[in-house]
Amino acid sequence: MTDTQTLENAGRQVEYAVEGDGPVGLVLIPDAGLDSAALAVVGHYLAEEAGFHVVRVGTAKDASPAERAEDVLAVIDRVGLEHTWIGGHASGGTVARVFAAAHVDRVNGLLLLGVEETDVALAPTIPVLIVQGTDDESTPPENGERLQSTAPERASIKTISGAGHLFPMTHPIATAVIIEEYLDWD
Repeated sequence: MTDTQTLENAGRQVEYAVEGDGPVGLVLIPDAGLDSAALAVVGHYLAEEAGFHVVRVGTAKDASPAERAEDVLAVIDRVGLEHTWIGGHASGGTVARVFAAAHVDRVNGLLLLGVEETDVALAPTIPVLIVQGTDDESTPPENGERLQSTAPERASIKTISGAGHLFPMTHPIATAVIIEEYLDWD
């Protein structure tokens, strides 16, 4: 069962949903303008089929990536996650990168679903999974390849053939299975 709640952080209303109670925490952040339900099928699969403790954090209106990262911190503090995998779709992945850089001690690894072209570097030492849709024109596969080349020893790329920008919504099970297999949680 999914528990959806809202918290206020620095005057921003942040919706979040919690599902599953497994030992591995996973925070998922949607692209800007989408609520936490955008990654619901991916999250549900990972909670129910893979046994993760999944927290989906929505986007406060007009929040910057740094503010969104602060919102993620407030949510994971509220739900009691000390260490977690963190990831997101497009700008949500950028937020995950900002969060990881600021709170590397709280992050087990990054899951980036459609990499934005941005100057946010990867936090040191943590593993990174990059998932790209082969037909994504908004966050094209080349973005993921460029990012992977900055840390080839710890960043892996997987692709979903024929998938466009909204692949976490149009191909949610394929996306979830890639994450599950990467984290080797069968």
